[in-house]
Amino acid sequence: MLRVDGLSAWYGEAQALREASLRVDEGEIVTLVGRNGAGKTTLLRCLMGLHGTYGRTSGTITLDGEDITALPAHLRARRGLGYVPDDRGIYATLSVEENLLLAPLVKGSAKVKRGGPRPWPLDRIYETFPHLKERRRAPGTTLSGGEQQMLVLARVLRTGARLLLCDEPTEGLSPLFVQRIGEILREVRAAGTTVLLVEQNVHFAASVADRHYLLAEGRIVEALDRDQVREREHQLLEYLGI
Repeated sequence: MLRVDGLSAWYGEAQALREASLRVDEGEIVTLVGRNGAGKTTLLRCLMGLHGTYGRTSGTITLDGEDITALPAHLRARRGLGYVPDDRGIYATLSVEENLLLAPLVKGSAKVKRGGPRPWPLDRIYETFPHLKERRRAPGTTLSGGEQQMLVLARVLRTGARLLLCDEPTEGLSPLFVQRIGEILREVRAAGTTVLLVEQNVHFAASVADRHYLLAEGRIVEALDRDQVREREHQLLEYLGI
């Protein structure tokens, strides 16, 4: 579904990504694991078409066989990419429900016509995220950290995105919210949505993902399956400094 070949990115003269290559197959959950500063967020921004304001890039990004490298972010979103940023991007002046309804739906996708992931209606959102229903009239930024993360994830699911780019959705959350996010990611995969997940929580990553890429100093240095990550969890934790 997604193929990245030789992706490099710079902030001015400082190179953050160095010819990173990876693939994500349809229906998979794949994680990018690495230390802070390894280039994980930069890679997601490049995939979403958001790095241009920071610096130049090179390489090729292909989605469903189409080269989207030159497409702006809004056209990538219309192709079915959905972004869950690390800063959450919640609009303070809007209510929870207004934040949910703000983004347009992905329309006209061949994948949707063939029975792929469909936009989640509000009823399903509120059934899956009952805290959001209870707080739907409240300003989005008055939610707790865990509730805000649920809001951002729910917002992108409502658009009908086919490939979610999630940047550390469990960071700073209580174990209860971490567990709930894992359940939701498994649910959306079962419904046909594909996920590329940036994560430092190796135990969480091993519990939800099919495959893993280890990113170090801007390079993809290793590809691991779920069993390999579980076998080497202690080693990876030491490497990540966790």
